[in-house]
Amino acid sequence: MSSYHLVQLNIGRMLAPLDDPAMAGFVTRLEEINALAERSPGFVWRLQSEEGDATSIRPFDDERILVNMSVWESIESLREYAFRSAHSELLKQRRQWFEKFERAYSVLWWVEAGYLPTVEEAKQRLEHLQQHGETPAAFTFQKTFPPPNNRNE
Repeated sequence: MSSYHLVQLNIGRMLAPLDDPAMAGFVTRLEEINALAERSPGFVWRLQSEEGDATSIRPFDDERILVNMSVWESIESLREYAFRSAHSELLKQRRQWFEKFERAYSVLWWVEAGYLPTVEEAKQRLEHLQQHGETPAAFTFQKTFPPPNNRNE
């Protein structure tokens, strides 16, 4: 068991408010997909409000930007959930509900096991990725980095 866990943040700018019928296909699957994440091997934690999801957490100036943040035991466990489970169906349909971002909208980074990241920290990691590209401090699935205890530095 690694002494580090992987954090992922992704953001999306909704095409319409959550209560708009255009968003119904997304909203109706939220509970199911969140439950699937929690049952997935390697899942540790996910950001959520008292309502059970993160849709009311709006840390950006733009109220139409939703955030999703979770912690996983490994890149492999997150990759399995994100791209090889029912979650992948929502990824394929995301343009029905979310605008295309011109900048980075997803970021990964390592934290010590047991540490839960803050939304503010996640925003800083995303900004770091946007400014500096992929580094051990902020990266994507396209260019991953091992946990700090596995690096040859």
